[in-house]
Amino acid sequence: MPKKPQQTAARAASRADKRKSPISAAKRPASSGQHEAAERIARALEAIASHLAAASPASSATEAFGSADAFVWHPDGRLAPVPHVSRVDLGLLKGIDRVRDILIENTERFADGLPANNVLLWGARGMGKSSLVKAAHASINLERKPADRLKLIEIHREDIESLPALMDLLRGSDFRFIVFCDDLSFDGNDASYKSLKAVLEGGIEGRPDNVILYATSNRRHLLAREMIENERSTAINPGEAVEEKVSLSDRFGLWLGFHRCSQDEYLAMVKGYCAHFGIQLAEDELEREALEWSTTRGSRSGRVAWQFTQELAGRMGVRLAGK
Repeated sequence: MPKKPQQTAARAASRADKRKSPISAAKRPASSGQHEAAERIARALEAIASHLAAASPASSATEAFGSADAFVWHPDGRLAPVPHVSRVDLGLLKGIDRVRDILIENTERFADGLPANNVLLWGARGMGKSSLVKAAHASINLERKPADRLKLIEIHREDIESLPALMDLLRGSDFRFIVFCDDLSFDGNDASYKSLKAVLEGGIEGRPDNVILYATSNRRHLLAREMIENERSTAINPGEAVEEKVSLSDRFGLWLGFHRCSQDEYLAMVKGYCAHFGIQLAEDELEREALEWSTTRGSRSGRVAWQFTQELAGRMGVRLAGK
């Protein structure tokens, strides 16, 4: 007797239900709408995280200004405090009395909230340009209250393009800052000097009132001679091209020149170091050895005098305490 159609259909439905399982149901792909919503949420979270990461260095740097008097700027927005600045006493810098007095006066006016100029210290190598900046900063802070102390921030030559970001960070602070770049110069097709020009003068915002820039260089115009000559030989209007590059140093209000020292000035530097650190040696012998040292180095400068002092102190077993 043939099976009834109703029974056959019921058994087929029962077998289909048995083939279904919770595992297979869970493996069904999510709808496209749910997938798009998850992607939007992930993108939003990434954007929030990037904004927080960008804001945190600035806030932490602002809070750290009171923790030290000197910092090193990093282009990622970080200011690293320097607990001990490598410098020499102002009184040990010989043969630069005039430029020393000018820089001290300019720095003191700035610290007191009075108008002051950006300064370019240029000239012979090893004659105390960077040492004078650090010594002037220390001498100005010597008798000032913590809230009135100047902050010294060093920016490396290769990070000059990040200078506008540093200015934005310092603009809202109650402290006053010397932004210092040692051995500043530009070569070849380097166009980062334009960031410095805009900060010095000419930009819409310009330099903040609580910031002054000090730079040292072996070049008076901060540019290599061949760089200027190339501009003169290849430009449609050579005079305008050269003026555009030379105008960078013109934006420093003070130019302080450092020139090679005489033999007497060199010996005065050596004797000053020896007296300060308690190195005892007969004067004629000291002069003879110091001159011999400068002859082997092929130059006389404050740096050579200091290197000789280190050699002499090491040989005589004298520790250079307080360096």
